[in-house]
Parts: sequence; C-alpha cells; structure tokens
Amino acid sequence: MGLETALVVASVGSTVMQAQQQSAAGKYNQSIQNRNAQIADQEAQQIEKQKEFDIGRFDKQFNQLQSSATTRILKSGVELSGSGLRVLRSNAEEAEVQRNVIDYNSQVAAAQRREAGNLFRIQGQFAAQQGKQAAMTTLFKGATNIAGSSYGKSLLGGPKGTFDGASSYGQYASNPTGYSGSF
Repeated sequence: MGLETALVVASVGSTVMQAQQQSAAGKYNQSIQNRNAQIADQEAQQIEKQKEFDIGRFDKQFNQLQSSATTRILKSGVELSGSGLRVLRSNAEEAEVQRNVIDYNSQVAAAQRREAGNLFRIQGQFAAQQGKQAAMTTLFKGATNIAGSSYGKSLLGGPKGTFDGASSYGQYASNPTGYSGSF
C-alpha cells in the first residue's frame, strides 16, 4: 500500500492547495472591488468639491456681468429703476436657477458614484463568497474521490474495492434497536 498511500496523500495535498488558491483568489477579487469602491467614494467627494468651485466661478462671472450691466444702464443715463432694475433682477433670478442646476447635477453625479461604490462592495462580497464556494466544492470533490478509491474504502471500513455500506449496516439489520435483553 505504499504507492497507493503516497498517491492519496499527494491527491489530498493538491486538493487542499487548490482550495486555498481558490479562496485566496476570491479574497483578492474582493480586495480589487473594495479598492474600486474606495475610488468611487473619492470621486463622489471630488464631485462635491468641484461643485463648490463651479458655483464660486459662476458667482464671480455673474458678479462681473451684473456690474457690467449696471455700468451700462447708468452710463446710458437711465436711473436704476424700472426696466433697468427688471433686467438686473431677471439676471439675478437666472443666476439662482443656474446655481441650483449646478448643485443638482453635482448631487446626482456624486450619488451615482456612491452607488457605484456600493455596487463594487457587493461585487467584492460576492467574489469572496465565490472563492469560498469553489474551495468547498474542491474539498468535497477531493473527499469524494478519496472515499471512492480502494484506499478510501478500506479506511471507511468496507472490503477492499467495494463501498456499499453493508459492512456497517449488517449488525443492525437483524436487531435495529441494538438492545439484546428481554423486558
């Protein structure tokens, strides 16, 4: 039984190594997805910072426009009332709408990146579970192969070359309770 034992030991060893590699691959894939999630979260933060910059730049341009419009109105000799004032107020209202649009668009974009981050985390958890599942499947297949071999059958108590459960069942067939006394 020396060669057969060596083959079984080698089979067990390779099965365990394969299972470890599958589990490690799952963990590695999870770490990649977690990194992708982290990047998506950073992108969401960057979008929020960009919003502040865009609103600040817009306000600067708007203030220049309003100053220019005010100067033109006053230069033309018209008082800052009536239609001139309506133009400035209309510009201010349009500016507020534009600020709201910038804010809304950035919130939507940031939420999409955060949701992408959550999806990456879920994919990472799934990858880790797939690795564990593959490892367990490999171990069970290896155990089944060993149990089905003549060496495994002899380890499990059956006659060499057969594994039908009869060797362990026979003693209970005539007396299922195992009780041999009388009442």
